[in-house]
Amino acid sequence: MLSAVIFDFDGVIVDTEHLHFEALNRVLEPMGMGFSWKVYVEELIGYDDRGAFEAMLKKFRQPYNDVEIQKLVERKAATFHHSVTVEPPEPFPGSIELIRHLSGRIPLGLCSGALRSDIAPIFKALDLEGAFDVIVTADDVRFSKPDPACYRLAVRRLAEKHGIELAAPQCLAIEDTPTGITAAKGAKLTVLALTNSYDREYLGMADHVRDTLEGLDLDALRHMTNTASGIQASSKEESH
Repeated sequence: MLSAVIFDFDGVIVDTEHLHFEALNRVLEPMGMGFSWKVYVEELIGYDDRGAFEAMLKKFRQPYNDVEIQKLVERKAATFHHSVTVEPPEPFPGSIELIRHLSGRIPLGLCSGALRSDIAPIFKALDLEGAFDVIVTADDVRFSKPDPACYRLAVRRLAEKHGIELAAPQCLAIEDTPTGITAAKGAKLTVLALTNSYDREYLGMADHVRDTLEGLDLDALRHMTNTASGIQASSKEESH
């Protein structure tokens, strides 16, 4: 039974990955650590800003501490905010429609590696303010995806918000990266992956993979979750 739906943000709701890539590069290029889109996709996509900067500093064998990382995060956030204010990113097909369809019908959460300040102006532009019952961002956890802490927190907050118990396998996460899938599966959620950022061959850990959210509604998501539960139960029986 489907009890809650939790969306990722970048790469699922809106097409912002190129903006994050550009903002990271604008901060790192003057430091001699510029990188290609290929490096971003293969090594950084799916991480929060802290994780991305730490990865690049390690890659270039540069020393760092928490204070320096925070300064880089703040510079990148300012650059990103300017970009989305000048030209708000486009939503992916079906994402806004599905969110509005689900909002108020089922516990609905957002679990993102982005900063809350990255998300707020885009939600305002897309008129999504108040659509989600719970929002978990990089501001809320010490370790973001692929660590499962963010999804565990999202499930717990949704349960508290609605005064109910939520079993993780009955919560559906909608993701677009191997990093995000790893986080959601680590928290034992059922996962629907979208091919917005990666080809299907990289999304095999997900329970379901689709090219788009177009045409989906609550009944379709319920069917996905029930099917995934059936597959998991059969696998357990076969292992015995």
